[in-house]
Amino acid sequence: MASERVQITEEKLLSDNWYVLKRFTFNYLGKNGQWTTQQREAYDRGNGATILLHNPLADTVILTRQFRLPTFVNGNNNGGPSSGMLIEACAGLLDNDDPETAIIRETEEETGYRIQFVQKVMEAYMSPGSVTEKLYFYIAHYTPDTERNAGGGIDEEEIDILELTVSQAFEMIKSGEIMDGKTIMLLQYLRLQQLS
Repeated sequence: MASERVQITEEKLLSDNWYVLKRFTFNYLGKNGQWTTQQREAYDRGNGATILLHNPLADTVILTRQFRLPTFVNGNNNGGPSSGMLIEACAGLLDNDDPETAIIRETEEETGYRIQFVQKVMEAYMSPGSVTEKLYFYIAHYTPDTERNAGGGIDEEEIDILELTVSQAFEMIKSGEIMDGKTIMLLQYLRLQQLS
């Protein structure tokens, strides 16, 4: 792995307990024309996809709420006794699927909604200083007639499903009840589409 300005000289596995954490030693050519040797750690958990389900007639959205340990250890006490709970747009890893197939699967697993058509919105690196993951963002419509099963996640996942008006969701961003970056980005995208 090399480019005109980056030459990786060592790749060391630090952990593969859940996902893969590696330390890279590399030579970097600065703007001043000088090469420097640097080290960085990168966490590779694979790429993922996220989706905002929107009912345009009722102007409601479907979000999820679940415990997220990293937010808990970083002081997220949203909900008092429910510390570490995070309200989010449905999301998941690609697991060797293409992004569209993966998000349709994740939507049914987490929310129960069986959707057929999704609209791609964007791709973004969410934490490029330390995580390799790229997220694929989608929006899809749902109605009260959309086919649905239980949802709530699989295996050890315990996912609550929330239906909120778009106005409620924006108030929850203001109040700090919604702090998830991907969710805020999708809600902002939806609002910009409504205003255009």
